Amino acid sequence: MKPSDLDPLVDALESELRPYRDTHHTYTKLPASGRERWEILAEMRDLAQREEPKWRGGFASGAVYHGDAEHIAFLNEVYAVNSQSNPLHPELWPSAVKYEAEVVAMTASMLGGGEDGLPSVCGTVTSGGTESILLAMRTYRDQAREERGIREPEILVPVSAHAAFDKAAQYFGIELVPVPLDDEWRADARAAEDAVTSRTVAVVASAPGFPHGVIDPVEDLAEMARRRRLGCHVDCCLGGFVLPWAERLGYPVPAFDFRLPGVTSISVDTHKFGYAAKGSSVVLYRTNELRRYQYYRNATWMGGLYYSPTFAGSRAGALSAEAWAAMVAFGEEGYMIATQALLETAATIRKGIEAVPELYVLGDPLWVIAFASDEVDVYAVMDRMSARGWSLNGLQDPPAAHICVTLRHCQPGVAERFVADLHTSVEDVRHLPGSKGVMAPIYGMTGATKTRGTVEELLARYGDLQFKA
Repeated sequence: MKPSDLDPLVDALESELRPYRDTHHTYTKLPASGRERWEILAEMRDLAQREEPKWRGGFASGAVYHGDAEHIAFLNEVYAVNSQSNPLHPELWPSAVKYEAEVVAMTASMLGGGEDGLPSVCGTVTSGGTESILLAMRTYRDQAREERGIREPEILVPVSAHAAFDKAAQYFGIELVPVPLDDEWRADARAAEDAVTSRTVAVVASAPGFPHGVIDPVEDLAEMARRRRLGCHVDCCLGGFVLPWAERLGYPVPAFDFRLPGVTSISVDTHKFGYAAKGSSVVLYRTNELRRYQYYRNATWMGGLYYSPTFAGSRAGALSAEAWAAMVAFGEEGYMIATQALLETAATIRKGIEAVPELYVLGDPLWVIAFASDEVDVYAVMDRMSARGWSLNGLQDPPAAHICVTLRHCQPGVAERFVADLHTSVEDVRHLPGSKGVMAPIYGMTGATKTRGTVEELLARYGDLQFKA
């Protein structure tokens, strides 16, 4: 595939990213005079109303995890009350310290820490799962450098782990050692142990992983890490606010949190199934001694003493306040009720997928359900689903798609609509021999040669589009 072959894909992406170019104001420089505020708000409301039906109607995989109008209004009011808050200045906004400390404490208590678990568990609030993961990986890098003298660290990461681990490796000069999967799409714990070297500083597990919704053998990986005196980070960004309640409801949830002595850190997103607004997550550590490697400190800056716990300096304290408010508003009972609805709906969707003869489910997921096929082009099926309003996540190696079930899908009739549309979409593709999905050339479904350089060129051009007026 030549770079010029990417032009049709880039054109399609551009039309998707900028559907408003001919209907709304476009700015490539500041307007000479400022517009009226009411007019600006009217335009923004119009844009929002155009985009709202897909996610509000339950057509999106993941993305919006709660979405109820009353809950959104509540969080918006919380943000308005705290809109000026900045945790960088705790002397001005000690409330921000309260909210973040309590978000961390409540999250820790869910995951084996706190007064009823391991009291030493601590953490910080971050801007999202990617920052939580990056901070943890930098922490292990710096701990290994200081305590073990390791200058070229390696981290063992399952090939199904989130791309944020690869981002951390690129940003922080860490070598990422891939761990293969077993027949159930889980990390192969024996292969992970075989890959340990004198430069290994940590091993990663997912509970569950983003692509297939499958929980890695955290107990085996954590025990190996404990014996080898390595860190063990568990990525619970998707599962941290679901698995504790699923376990209480009697679902088969394997051990995954700080109750395992080898688990040393966990990332968990309050802005997913914690039902906070986008822009908040938590990274937890087993001990305060480990967390200290995360902090940035500067005692010699001419501006005075400077300290920040995360990558950002100034931060939106209102987002932390929203996370606190969402957690306190839900409470244990609220999360139990939400989780039960979520898992029952996911079971309906999984059963419906399994009833399609041409499809099969990857692994044994609870609510992030990936499906593949040996008979039809899954990407073409995704295209047909897109034409019917659905926004699913495409996967590769093997070609597959997934739906991350949220409370939006728990609305009456949504799960049944998904299953019916999926049946029809598969029938459409099955009766059109040679039908290929739009992403098939990139993922190799047409037999075209897929090269890393070609894919990276597409992604670079896509990134350019996002910042082009």
